Amino acid sequence: MISIIIPTYNEEEHIAKIILSLKEKDATNALTEIIISDGGSTDDTIKEALKAGATVVSSPLKGRGAQMNYGASLAKGSVLYFIHADTLPPDDFAPDILNAIYNNHSAGCFRLSFDHSHWFLKANCWFTRFDVTAVRFGDQSLFEKREIFEKAGGFNEDLIVLEDQEIIKRIRKICRFTIIQKPVLTSARKYIANGIFRTQGIFFLIYFMYRFGYSQQKLVSTYRKLIKQDKL
Repeated sequence: MISIIIPTYNEEEHIAKIILSLKEKDATNALTEIIISDGGSTDDTIKEALKAGATVVSSPLKGRGAQMNYGASLAKGSVLYFIHADTLPPDDFAPDILNAIYNNHSAGCFRLSFDHSHWFLKANCWFTRFDVTAVRFGDQSLFEKREIFEKAGGFNEDLIVLEDQEIIKRIRKICRFTIIQKPVLTSARKYIANGIFRTQGIFFLIYFMYRFGYSQQKLVSTYRKLIKQDKL
């Protein structure tokens, strides 16, 4: 019933771990497939994903939005679940998703937690319990019924950053959206590599530039200039 789509680009260190975690936590056998939509990785991402038992497809276009759209176009499930390669789902994530849908929430996400104990990161995660679009980002993963995804028009492939928040705004206009009160566990690698407070400041800057209508080209160039080890 659930097709999982994971966009990847050079994620050999994380991809097997998330695939195996998804399988181990699928106690009700609700997963139809795990699709890795790769954007041209030059490391062993594809090899590791195949070894872990996922289906791997090569997206014609690079970029999370385009890769997730391509993976979704090949998916067989009636429910689509998008999750990043460096993020692990909570226990019972599959029945939680299905239960939300059975209760007329056709789309939603989970709360956020990081694999680092810094108080500032914990404070950031605390706010993700609230139903406010401003704190909805792709690290929290995203599920939706296929029909909702198609009705919303999928991800906007013109967006390189904040494509996750943009689609949620459109989804909210056509169905009930929920935040499941369990956290996914995502990597704090960008915060560690760039400094926790500095990184958050950069993310705020990118977000407000987006809200004030700066072009994607400007957002991406700013991100690449300020963030080390980016995958854009």
